[in-house]
Amino acid sequence: MKKKIYYALGLIIIVIIGYVGYLAMVSRSLSPLKTTAFNHQGLDITVTYCQPSKRGRVIFGEGTVPLLPLGKYWRLGANDATEITFSKNINFGDKPVEAGAYRMYAIPGANTWQVVLNSQLGQSGATEPDYSLDVAKIEVPAGTSPSVIEQFTIDFADAGAAVNMTFAWDKTLITVPITLQ
Repeated sequence: MKKKIYYALGLIIIVIIGYVGYLAMVSRSLSPLKTTAFNHQGLDITVTYCQPSKRGRVIFGEGTVPLLPLGKYWRLGANDATEITFSKNINFGDKPVEAGAYRMYAIPGANTWQVVLNSQLGQSGATEPDYSLDVAKIEVPAGTSPSVIEQFTIDFADAGAAVNMTFAWDKTLITVPITLQ
C-alpha cells in the first residue's frame, strides 16, 4: 500500500514539474529573448531583454486598464530584467557612467520618461530593483510613432558624435542619447 502512495506522489510531482516547465516555455515564446549589439567609435553596447508583443492590449496609461501604468517601475521588456553593457565610460544622457554591465529600467510618464541604470544584476525583472543602487537616472521626452509597433524593441542609431538608443512599442518612442566620455 505504501508503495502505491509513493508512486502516486512521484507521479504528481512529475506532473507539477512538467506543468511549470510548460508555463515557462510558453511565457518565453510570447516574449522571446533578444540581444542587440551596436558599435560606435570603438564603444560596444549590448542590451539583452525579452520582447513582449501588444496583442491587442492597452500598453501605457493610467488606472487599472493598461499593462504598464504611468509612474510605475517597468523592466523595459518582459520576463527577466533588462541588462545593458558598455565597453567604455559613457555619458547616459547627461550622467557619467563607468564601463560595465547594468540593469536598465524605466518609469513611463505621459510626457517624459525616467530611464535608469542600476548596478543590481541577476534579478528577476518582476522584482523592483534596490533603488539605492541606481547609478544614473535621466528624464527624456516621450515621443509618438505614426503607426502602432506590435513588438517592443530596443535599437541603436548613429547620431554623429552620439548614439541614440530607442525604445519603441505601441505608439510610443523614447530616445536616450549616449556619448563617449
